[in-house]
Amino acid sequence: MKRADECTGIAEIRAEIDRIDRVVITALGERFEYVKAAAKFKSNSSEVAAPSRVSAMLEQRRVWAVEAGLDPDMVEKLYRDLVSYFVSQEQKHFGELSK
Repeated sequence: MKRADECTGIAEIRAEIDRIDRVVITALGERFEYVKAAAKFKSNSSEVAAPSRVSAMLEQRRVWAVEAGLDPDMVEKLYRDLVSYFVSQEQKHFGELSK
């Protein structure tokens, strides 16, 4: 692992970006496991969608984005897409648990 300012060429930059992307994707997979596990603690599909939780979560992610020097609008869009997908998957999982 090298810091960005330690890289001496584009190949090193790309290798580090690939390494980070693998970490991000692994973390998304881990997050998904928790999303599925949450379904067993919910009593109906409205609780799965949890719009007030999503709203609060998005606001916190915006704060974290600013702290990290990122555009909070971009981070919110990213999380809206991510959460939309995960909620749809959690709904499916919730339906399977309810059978």
